[in-house]
Amino acid sequence: MGSSCGENLRLTIFGQSHSSAVGATVEGIPAGERIDVERLRAFLTRRAPGQGELCSPRQETDEPEFLSGLRDGVTCGAPLTVILRNRDARPEDYDSIKNIPRPGHADYTAWVKYGAARDYAGGGHFSGRLTAPLCAAGGICIQLLEREGVTVRAHAAEIGGETEPEAMEAAIRRAKAEGDSVGGVVECELRGVPAGLGDPIFDGLENRIARIVFGIPAVKGVEFGAGFASARLRGSENNDPFKLEDGRVVTATNRCGGILGGISTGMPIVFRAAFKPTPSIALEQESVDLEAMRPAKLRVGGRHDPCIVPRAIPAVEAAAAIAVYDALLSHRKERL
Repeated sequence: MGSSCGENLRLTIFGQSHSSAVGATVEGIPAGERIDVERLRAFLTRRAPGQGELCSPRQETDEPEFLSGLRDGVTCGAPLTVILRNRDARPEDYDSIKNIPRPGHADYTAWVKYGAARDYAGGGHFSGRLTAPLCAAGGICIQLLEREGVTVRAHAAEIGGETEPEAMEAAIRRAKAEGDSVGGVVECELRGVPAGLGDPIFDGLENRIARIVFGIPAVKGVEFGAGFASARLRGSENNDPFKLEDGRVVTATNRCGGILGGISTGMPIVFRAAFKPTPSIALEQESVDLEAMRPAKLRVGGRHDPCIVPRAIPAVEAAAAIAVYDALLSHRKERL
């Protein structure tokens, strides 16, 4: 499975939705970096389920356990491995539909690729549960970036077509009451990223960020700066004029989202990720029985979010932090 990414910072995510644990191994973090574990716990709590009526009631403490790479709270240069135990796993919830793929999920494609050997409980390795170790790795990278003067902040820009906080929450409540779900958009901004990070063509900073963001289940689109709206502008409207500010080259606007030619400009990096509605819904859906090869209907049980956007916000921050810290390490290597 394609569960690893990165160049100088190599990240591997492992585990399944209802396995004994999920985790991440991060190679390339320099030795001597102190990790604030309490702050990491707080970051993981933002993503954790069971925190209210509008998210999955699954109870997971997501307590990070470091198996290697950390000594007395300081990185020692060895690969850093952290796990989060699945203490509220209920794989039996999926036994009745193991041969009936849930529409919108990877159940069918996993069956095609891995056959009967696949882990179907909760989507196995395709589950949103794997964003927990992503956040563990990303939460560490956020701390490391802050020491370089870089901040990462994301927020819900849209949910169910609504853009105001109260209206967004109301949209989630309506969908839940109807046994349905809604999607939305998360916007992320990184400030303090120096100019010069990234590469042209295939290793551009957009490519690096988008690759990890697309590793978050349910992401169906990523755009930077003006994004698709730039297709409706003229060059005179879309171009960001250069100017000098305190002896530094900046742009008057930032429609490029802080990246030109795959390389950071020094302006804030701004991107948005579109999330589809949660596929697991209480309404009856059409499917097929893969064993009997005949039509089937199903209602998805188990514990699911009517909208994953609120819990996906830290996952987007984590993905961005991992990509940019990796690019920062590459930039340092180039300067040696």
